[in-house]
Amino acid sequence: MLFLRGFIYLVLISVVAQLISIEGYQHLSAAQYNEHSVTEHLQDFMSFMSCMLFLFVSRRSPVLKIASTLLAALMAMMFVRESDSLLDHYVFDGAWQSVVLLILLCVVIFLWGQFRAIYPSIKEYAKHPSFGTFLAGFVTILGFSRLMGRGSFWEAVMGDAYMRVVKNIVEEGIETLGYTLIFISAVELALAYRRKLHQ
Repeated sequence: MLFLRGFIYLVLISVVAQLISIEGYQHLSAAQYNEHSVTEHLQDFMSFMSCMLFLFVSRRSPVLKIASTLLAALMAMMFVRESDSLLDHYVFDGAWQSVVLLILLCVVIFLWGQFRAIYPSIKEYAKHPSFGTFLAGFVTILGFSRLMGRGSFWEAVMGDAYMRVVKNIVEEGIETLGYTLIFISAVELALAYRRKLHQ
């Protein structure tokens, strides 16, 4: 089972890489890698599914209830942020910020009177193997993808041949990898607690 899971995750990462390259193969130098690309839809899917899996764990594990609820809320906020163009177009400009604030308010209400239980719950999650994978994905999204996606870096490297799409592919591709790692961590956590229920 261990090797099978590893193989499944390898296939998943390979499929994600192939899906990221589809727009490039289809549109060549006209590819944009914007909010309407397959890459962005992958990020939406991964963040939404991760949110649902963390919510599943929060309902099954009293020890991780707070930590997994916080993780679910974080992924919900990231999902909303990734969907900002749709909200701007169909609701109003800057709607994503209002939705994120609403999620934050719900989290504060949920945690009211339980603030001292936050650290022990997070500490318990940190003991789980999926914590490392989650952290790797989170740092990849918020740190590495942003640093590798700096326009100044790509302008310096490419000079007069600078193409914004190359910067976009690198930044969005790395970001999608980060979301995939978080999704894998959420799957691992959900599987672990599903096994506990059957024991």
